[in-house]
Amino acid sequence: MKLWDKGYDINGDIARFTVGRDRELDLLLACHDVMGSMAHITMLESVGLLQKDELETLLGELRRIYREAREGRFEIEEGIEDVHSQVELMLTRRLGDMGKKIHSGRSRNDQVLVDLKLWTREQLRLIAEDVRALFRKLQEQSERYKAVLMPGYTHLQVAMPSSFGLWFGAYAESLVDDLTLLQAAYRITNRNPLGSAAGYGSSFPLDRTMTTRLLGFDSMDYNVVYAQMGRGKTERNVSFALASLAGTLSKLAFDACLFNSQNFAFVKLPKECTTGSSIMPHKKNPDVFELTRAKCNKLQALPTQITLIMNNLPSGYFRDLQILKEVFLPAFDELRDCLRMTTYIIGEMTVNEHILDDPRYDLMFSVEEVNRLTAEGMPFRDAYKKVGMDIENGRFQPCKEVHHTHAGSIGNLCTREIADLMQQVWDSFRFERAAEAEERLVKGEA
Repeated sequence: MKLWDKGYDINGDIARFTVGRDRELDLLLACHDVMGSMAHITMLESVGLLQKDELETLLGELRRIYREAREGRFEIEEGIEDVHSQVELMLTRRLGDMGKKIHSGRSRNDQVLVDLKLWTREQLRLIAEDVRALFRKLQEQSERYKAVLMPGYTHLQVAMPSSFGLWFGAYAESLVDDLTLLQAAYRITNRNPLGSAAGYGSSFPLDRTMTTRLLGFDSMDYNVVYAQMGRGKTERNVSFALASLAGTLSKLAFDACLFNSQNFAFVKLPKECTTGSSIMPHKKNPDVFELTRAKCNKLQALPTQITLIMNNLPSGYFRDLQILKEVFLPAFDELRDCLRMTTYIIGEMTVNEHILDDPRYDLMFSVEEVNRLTAEGMPFRDAYKKVGMDIENGRFQPCKEVHHTHAGSIGNLCTREIADLMQQVWDSFRFERAAEAEERLVKGEA
């Protein structure tokens, strides 16, 4: 079944090539396609394009299809192009010509747009929940090990005193910035394209404000041409947010691999979270963090992939945009998998509380000595020179006590303040607004 069927057969190879992976990937969109149809036909009835009894019958069948999709029983049959065609086919089989009425005033173009926006909105919520879980675990470890000093590095050279409180806490605060970008992506996503049809609107008196409310969008994409231009742009903007988060995870994974190595021995991963070697019986490899690093580095290429697929396309719809699904949709599960693995292992990780017993780290206290002399009245440059000469002449004796109290330093991690920042960003999503609208729509309470 093809919604555009005109009574002639298309070449089989052409059909296979043009459908691509749509049937496989559209299964992910099934629930959201049904919700979009529920909102659309509810609006059609309000403007006189459906009878009330027709609406109730159609909504009943759509709710049945929705349940099938949520339970994993929805299938796109062989020979059916996409999820939109499958839903309409199921309605037509069950309800006859009434099922054909749901397409009035829309195109597959705005159908897939609304499907993708609803699906992406849900995925962003799931990602945000995983980010918050990792954030909390990092803050827990930051507080747990806040008194344990470790070397800080510049140029991979031992530099100044740091702490595990700072190390864990730094990644927690990085996630706040990542979630801020994710929130911006959510706001761009959470606008209603339904009613733009093929990108030029409809002569039917569609009530786009109504579908915006029914689907829990913050607003609509007002200009119908821009609504279609948003295909690809939305995915690209979301992918930048995903890439930022992937960058944080990749850096954390690199640190964890480095610090877990015998040469550093700063942290220890639980043995059940490591893998072995087929030839070296002593090996306990941090493969999870290595794979996380690789997967997240790949995810950081996603904005470029999307840009190159959609680059230089004029306004209007083009089939090029179909390929975006193949790189965009799988990215969410991959990133969520990395988030969940990282959260688990960070929580099980233990730290070496005796790193500074090794004299190789004595020189990291040189700045502390410079600062002590300066606080006693010696000009900073003179203090710097004195400590530098003591080091060169082998006379430097470190004092390993550190007394930092300024905001964000070793002795004042600002854990509560960072948690407050995270909460402010979380609250700004207003996830409950969309969830409540979807629940009302599905239950027939809209």
